[in-house]
Amino acid sequence: MKIAICGSIDFTPEIKKAADQLLAKGHEVDLPTYSKKILNGELTLEEFKKKKEKSGDWGFRVKVDEDLIKKYFKIIKESDAVLIVNIDKKGIKDYIGGNTLLEMGFAYVLDRKIFLLNNIPKIHYSDEIKAMQPIILNRNLSKIK
Repeated sequence: MKIAICGSIDFTPEIKKAADQLLAKGHEVDLPTYSKKILNGELTLEEFKKKKEKSGDWGFRVKVDEDLIKKYFKIIKESDAVLIVNIDKKGIKDYIGGNTLLEMGFAYVLDRKIFLLNNIPKIHYSDEIKAMQPIILNRNLSKIK
């Protein structure tokens, strides 16, 4: 299965763990652009976080050749499923941010399977996430078939 992994760039270490496990099971994976850059050593996660804290991530978005939202939409379109890496952030258990919600929405409209690493977070758009009927893995990636 071809799987696009989605989640906050802050979750890059957890994204890498998930990607490694999926690759070991024979799946093909794609990662967020800046997670790839961090994992390739082009940027550190600490540098990313520091710049994002100072001025948001717009500075990163304008440095790439292609709009990151449109680029990942194309990746999702070519995938069979998305895996949402949702762990705790900003005091929210199993956090899913705005960009990841957009990616889930794209996957839903394209009839792709949506897997959540953890439970649906208790946030003001929980109902929208529930409506997309994601498959909750409870950290068990072997449920992806």
